[in-house]
Amino acid sequence: MQTLIRLTLLLSTLAAAFPVLAAVQSKTIEYKDGDTNLRGYLYWDDRYENTRPGVLVLHEWWGLNAYARKRARMLAEAGYDAFAPDLYGGGQVTEHAEEAKGWMQQITANMDAWQQRAKTGLEQLKALEQVDGENLAAIGYCFGGATAMQMAYAGMDVKGVVSFHGSLPAPTEEQQKNIKASILAAHGDADQFVPPERIEAFKKALNQAGADWEFVVYGGARHSFTVPDAESKGIENLKYDPKADRRSWAKLMSFLDELFRD
Repeated sequence: MQTLIRLTLLLSTLAAAFPVLAAVQSKTIEYKDGDTNLRGYLYWDDRYENTRPGVLVLHEWWGLNAYARKRARMLAEAGYDAFAPDLYGGGQVTEHAEEAKGWMQQITANMDAWQQRAKTGLEQLKALEQVDGENLAAIGYCFGGATAMQMAYAGMDVKGVVSFHGSLPAPTEEQQKNIKASILAAHGDADQFVPPERIEAFKKALNQAGADWEFVVYGGARHSFTVPDAESKGIENLKYDPKADRRSWAKLMSFLDELFRD
């Protein structure tokens, strides 16, 4: 009996001296937009007991694949609660550009439906118990970057939006009235998908809106400069740029820190 008591005390002492390490947790969330079944992925670090700012992570035109989930996990490691929503429905993911283009065009053909799909994902994040619903942001890659901009143009309840190698759609005059979110766009100077005139129209419209915006250009970087396996898709304009990737992520961290500091 004395041996058992001593062992119990020893284990209690060790537990106090070496607490269980906190770790990033994940959870699959099933939800719906109208009749469309959607599946998103939530990531959070369980070391935080209080509510944390929430960040929506919007996927590329390939669908909600491992890359979008990886970025959501990285945000959780940085102290945010991150949710990667499904913008297509049915968990559709592809490696084929023509199929991805078709899915993207289908959702973007109807502006209201496109914005509603993003809003539905945001509502899932905002409703979570561990998320500070007053401190939300959205980031997106490629098609997801354009989606993040549409969230700002719709006046959704986000403090800021970030586009990584997005298509940079300019807000209409009507949409300009809705913009209240701070905007950060990270763009590759050698991205052949986005013509110079579109960039100028994007900047001009944001200025007309009186928006708080920042446009960061990375010299020599092409489209998908943050995606390590971008070149595996066999498209010339897609290329990973490790330096631009590191710098743009650091810029995101600074942007979010300032956004949620106030």
